[in-house]
Amino acid sequence: MRRSFVTTIACIAAFSLSSVPAGAVGSSFGSSDSAPVASQSAGTLATLNSLPVKGRAPKTGYERAQFGQAWTDDVNVEYGHNGCDTRNDILQRDLVNETFKDGTRNCVVLTGLLHDPYTAADINFVRGQDTSSAVQIDHVVALSNAWQTGAQQLSEEQRRNFANDPLNLLAVDGPANQQKGDGDAATWLPANKAFRCEYVTRQVNVKAKYQLWVTAPEKDAISNILVKCP
Repeated sequence: MRRSFVTTIACIAAFSLSSVPAGAVGSSFGSSDSAPVASQSAGTLATLNSLPVKGRAPKTGYERAQFGQAWTDDVNVEYGHNGCDTRNDILQRDLVNETFKDGTRNCVVLTGLLHDPYTAADINFVRGQDTSSAVQIDHVVALSNAWQTGAQQLSEEQRRNFANDPLNLLAVDGPANQQKGDGDAATWLPANKAFRCEYVTRQVNVKAKYQLWVTAPEKDAISNILVKCP
């Protein structure tokens, strides 16, 4: 079973969270080692301050297909071209105690346990028509939000990479994901306050990596969280 815990994100001053299981990332901000934590928060603030600040562009022309086939393996980001679809890659990364469908080379997750970062609840995942939706894969920066903050100018390949980049993906509680919709940090934050530092850090790093912008309310909301971390 593959597990990757270190990913280098070029051109981003802040640390990357792309390969850390969602249930584990909270430990960095709860650490007694305050100097590295403060440095991480300062680095994320510096990256945030480097992002352009603009209003949201019109949603005109947005559709899911603008970001390629859902969960395609044909991408040039981590896990790309590994023979498994992106949804199952993220389930395998973020769940524990997984079981897999026979004959799929461990590419189809059947069951597992999610320590949900958004609600702090433990959720038993069971693959099935009526049960799979209990655990959903969230785009931390929603596709619609990305479309309205610069992704319209990205190439089709870049948008496909964006939609399948593990840095921008988390396995989470289905209802919480539905509640979030395409909200940014100004309109939605995880109920689990202990995860908010990691959550906005991911958003900042994703927007920096793909050269997107933030709105003024979004920047204010993220800044207000980061200055309180840890």
